[in-house]
Amino acid sequence: MSKQSTILIADDDPQIREVLGIALRRAGYKTLSAAQGALALKMAQRDAPDLMVLDIGLPEMDGLEVCRRLRAGSDLPVLFLTARDDEVDRILGLELGADDYVTKPFSPRELVARVKTILKRTQRHAPAPLATSFQRGTLTVNSDTHDCRVAGQQVPLTSTEMALLVHLLRHPEQVVSRAQLADAMYGNNIHVSERTVDSHLRNLRRKLADMGCENAIETLHGVGIRLGTCCPA
Repeated sequence: MSKQSTILIADDDPQIREVLGIALRRAGYKTLSAAQGALALKMAQRDAPDLMVLDIGLPEMDGLEVCRRLRAGSDLPVLFLTARDDEVDRILGLELGADDYVTKPFSPRELVARVKTILKRTQRHAPAPLATSFQRGTLTVNSDTHDCRVAGQQVPLTSTEMALLVHLLRHPEQVVSRAQLADAMYGNNIHVSERTVDSHLRNLRRKLADMGCENAIETLHGVGIRLGTCCPA
């Protein structure tokens, strides 16, 4: 029997915590909850949940700061909740290493679907027929162990960034559209904007470039995205 995943719900609204808790437990998950940012960070580090649903507007320490501190030593998947319409907040959240976001008011069914999609990417399974190990130039990736390296140096990726990179590595000579990348990252039953895809692309490019691989991903304007040379050895 597979392990029952635990979801940490961090929101200062008790009604939202209750609604999400009911929806997630009905979907077969265990739940934990926190009403303040500092407590959410402590629980994430202490209780080792499988995913955190994190409200941006938490008191004491907001969700962006919680995510920033968490990312200093953890790749725990994070799904942001935001009540703000400002796209900058959402993109900033993704740049901090969040895997996805949902805007309030939201459908509990949609949120559960997004949680399932993220966990499906992060949970470890037996090797599938599709390739899971890749090498291109100095870039090596193993999606089973969530390991990405450039010239032997580890590159910390979120599960969404890993899914994006693996899709490109599985189609190394193809130009793929942002819609195809969105399907690879989230599944074709969830709509995400091109701006969200671009945010993940930008983060992935920056992380690889910081390790000395500036040409890993190429953009063909008006056409799509393709894998670059990835620093030939």
